Amino acid sequence: MAIGTGARVTSGTKRGWWPLAVIASAHLMAVLDTTVMFVALPSVQRGLGMTVAGRQWVVTAYTLALAGLLLLGGRLADRFGARNTLLVGVVGFACASAVGGASADGAMLIAARAVQGAFGAVLISSTKSLLVNVYTDGAERARAIGIFTATLTAGLAVGLVLGGVLTSALNWRWCLYLNVPLSLAAVVGAPRVLPDLPGRPQITIDVASAVLASAGMVALIYGLGEAASLGWGSGQVTGSLIAAAVLLGGFVARQAGHPDRLLPLRVVLDRNRGWGMIAMIVNALSTFGMMLILTYQLQSVMRYSALATGLALVPFALAAGLGSAFAAPWLMVRVPPRWLLSGAIVIEAAGLLPLIWLTPSSGYLPLILAATLVEGLGTGVAGPVALHTALHGVLPSDAGAAGAATSAAGQFGSSVGAALLNTIAAAAAGGYLAAHPSAGVTAGIVHGFAVAMAWGAGLLIVAAIPVAAFVTAARPARRRTAT
Repeated sequence: MAIGTGARVTSGTKRGWWPLAVIASAHLMAVLDTTVMFVALPSVQRGLGMTVAGRQWVVTAYTLALAGLLLLGGRLADRFGARNTLLVGVVGFACASAVGGASADGAMLIAARAVQGAFGAVLISSTKSLLVNVYTDGAERARAIGIFTATLTAGLAVGLVLGGVLTSALNWRWCLYLNVPLSLAAVVGAPRVLPDLPGRPQITIDVASAVLASAGMVALIYGLGEAASLGWGSGQVTGSLIAAAVLLGGFVARQAGHPDRLLPLRVVLDRNRGWGMIAMIVNALSTFGMMLILTYQLQSVMRYSALATGLALVPFALAAGLGSAFAAPWLMVRVPPRWLLSGAIVIEAAGLLPLIWLTPSSGYLPLILAATLVEGLGTGVAGPVALHTALHGVLPSDAGAAGAATSAAGQFGSSVGAALLNTIAAAAAGGYLAAHPSAGVTAGIVHGFAVAMAWGAGLLIVAAIPVAAFVTAARPARRRTAT
């Protein structure tokens, strides 16, 4: 398979699965940092004397920088070669993590987290470009994507557990120091097992597009994130969303007719890739929305500790891992993507349905365990199929941009899921308490959770219909073909 200027890349089976191990371990660092700091925040606040508002920026600074720079990271991977940008991203991420762990005050930590997010954007975009270029055979790529997605999905729940363990056994600083030894696998392994993909020097980095995309994504993620606490009608939220629409609209207009801009529109306007990315948005919305609601239910209502909450979500990670690593690759070569992807989304909806019956007296068994298992299985199958479809037929020279676009879709879905379902839950809780003033605050909160899960299930079912109707990609061939 020709790459860029005509160099030839050895296929994944000839290299074994070591390339996937390096790619997945590098990406896992960025995924872990999405959740590992959640349970450490109270300790961070006490240790550095931060305010409640300042504490939130420990998470927000990371996610805003990550989301805002993903598309730029993808084009950098195409321009300079994905292995080179992967190594830059990993080293920069590890250094920023070390600085963050040694922070003397809140400002230093927030700045380090923002730098982490910036290098994380380069790292993530590079891993998906490498995944596409190393594993070129249909069935082989399906298997690789399944294992890759399983690792990342499991990392979300593992991050919660790991954050609790490190904070309890050592201190919160080790949640960041951990990235230093984790980075060694990529630094040592990448030059040995990953192909040195040639860059495309003719690609110019469109700074104006980068500014429009980054600022637009930051405004969008910030507006959606603040909607849960300020309300959709607040001037701050409305202003952010309007600014996002203007900036992202300008970005799209600038890309039109210019194939070598930051995100060539041919990447997302393809029928299958476009609907694959929409499915990734829906998948992330479901996963993060459920994890947010269950985190509140387990800790605020059921009084679980942070560590116990992480352990309670382990069945989700296990089911998702089995679905991604085994069920999805087996099914992808047997079932057309439209039916497999839409069916997996319906299974995710079925995973949210048990949570409609949450009450203040609900126990972990049977509702929550059932929900985590079913939702995990649906997520595990949907993730690899959606990613495979979103990367369907992408040109090798566009692999970095396509990988960045899929990552941006996931970030968008997770932000929408958290903001939308949290806002629905808050509104439903307020309405319930107004109608039942003697019910108690806890009853109102749990009622809000149940209503949010009902809305989430409904959105998933609605999304499954156009996915089934419009995805036309063929399933990967079972036999390996010459490359």
